[in-house]
Amino acid sequence: MTTTAAAPASTTSTRGRPATIGLWVLQVLLGLMFVVGSGFPKLVGESYAVQIFEDLGAPWLRIVVGVLEVAGGLGLLIPRLAGLAAACLVALMVGATVAQLFFLSEGFWYTPVIMGVLLAVVAVARRREIPATFRR
Repeated sequence: MTTTAAAPASTTSTRGRPATIGLWVLQVLLGLMFVVGSGFPKLVGESYAVQIFEDLGAPWLRIVVGVLEVAGGLGLLIPRLAGLAAACLVALMVGATVAQLFFLSEGFWYTPVIMGVLLAVVAVARRREIPATFRR
């Protein structure tokens, strides 16, 4: 009786074509939103972004958050980084939600919550790919 080694687990997804297309559309839209709509304005000093971080008492944090958002948004567009980027951006959205709820007077807490939920969908869909990112 001969034994054969088990086939290695495939890193390819078992998602159907429509689900894969939908996931990529979501990733591209989120990526564009984080690069163009959120991160870039922070980096160039758009007045609203400057005011938010001054209200938080940490104007330097605007640059840090802007870099993280641009990097995360670009990561969503790179297949091998998309899951990790989404998971990291979820953590950033948790921080943004806390800041909106407890430190800022404006009531836009729901925006980072919605973005966080959409990013969590990507992170969960790509969860099997995240460990492979660290093995490379």
